[in-house]
Amino acid sequence: MSVTLKPNNRKKKKTHGFLVRMKSEGGRKVIKRRRAKGKKKLTV
Repeated sequence: MSVTLKPNNRKKKKTHGFLVRMKSEGGRKVIKRRRAKGKKKLTV
């Protein structure tokens, strides 16, 4: 049996990181919503 979760931090940042979020309009909206909600961590 293999381990199901194999985290890769570089891949995570490349897809869900702050800079990636800021590139698109939708991503900026995500950041905006999370700021409005008062999240301590906006992205990974």
